[in-house]
Amino acid sequence: MPREYSRAQRVGDQIQRELAELVREELKDPRVGMLTIAGVEVSRDLAHAKVFFTVLGDDEAIKVTSEGLRKAAGFLRRELGRRMRIRSIPELHFHYDDTQREGARISALIDRAVAEDKARHRDDTDDPS
Repeated sequence: MPREYSRAQRVGDQIQRELAELVREELKDPRVGMLTIAGVEVSRDLAHAKVFFTVLGDDEAIKVTSEGLRKAAGFLRRELGRRMRIRSIPELHFHYDDTQREGARISALIDRAVAEDKARHRDDTDDPS
C-alpha cells in the first residue's frame, strides 16, 4: 500500500519552509529581492531538489534573480544542512515558476474570446436577415 505523503514530499516541504526563511533573513545578495518559493520537488533518492520560485518584475528581473539564486545555492545548501536533520542535503536547482504569468495570459485570452463572442452575438441579433 503506497504512502499518501512520501518522504521526498515531506523533505521537499521542509526545504521550502527553510529556504523561504533563509532567503528572507540570511541571504544578502542584492540580485535576490522579493521572491516567493512556490514549491520544491525532491527526487526519490533525495539527491536533487527542483526549487520553483516566483518574482515580481520583467524577464530581466527573473534572469537576475535566477543568477543570484544559482550563485547562492552552495550557501543555501550548507545552511539547510545546519537546520535540517537529514543525512545529506539535496543539490538545489532553481527554476522560475511561470504559472502565474501563464494563468494571466490564458485568462486574458478567454476574456478576449468572450468579448468577441458577445460582439458577434450582438451583431447577429441586430441584423434581421
